[in-house]
Amino acid sequence: MRIAVLAFCTLLALPALPKEREGVTAPPVVQVAGKPLHLMGMGLRKKLWFKVYLASFYLEQPTDDGAQAISSDQIKQVRMHMLRDLERDKIVEAVQEGFQKNSGPDMPRLQSRLNSFLEAIPDLKGGQQILITYFPGTGTVLKAGRGDEITVPGKDFADALFSVWLGKSPVDDDLKGEMLRNR
Repeated sequence: MRIAVLAFCTLLALPALPKEREGVTAPPVVQVAGKPLHLMGMGLRKKLWFKVYLASFYLEQPTDDGAQAISSDQIKQVRMHMLRDLERDKIVEAVQEGFQKNSGPDMPRLQSRLNSFLEAIPDLKGGQQILITYFPGTGTVLKAGRGDEITVPGKDFADALFSVWLGKSPVDDDLKGEMLRNR
């Protein structure tokens, strides 16, 4: 019994290890604005039989509930690691479709901010990254590949954007599950 308790305590004392998938490594914790964000999971986005990107999802206060992750007013981040070259038009189309599916009735008040967000997305090469971070009171910061960093204001915009992956009608159900629950 003592050995089992000692082994369990030793496991608790070990630091969390980075997660690796498809050659992409995600640290278990990242520091953003001086706060630790915890890796919820890494989701693989596939289109037909092509591996498109890996999305690592980080939260300040962990939860595996998509609705709670979206609605919470905390720092949250998605890191999309491109596994192949991806034309801007394909990314734009997928994000627009996700917005329409999850935020259709709200599109009139979101559209101009969505347009600004989408204009900042360039063509991406395999190995490049899109970094999307929501900061309470500031908005959503986008850094895509070698493109300029922009900030899109509004919690409502962030909620709509994170719904693309984590909402009731996500771009991919398997991706959603992996982003929330495969720590």
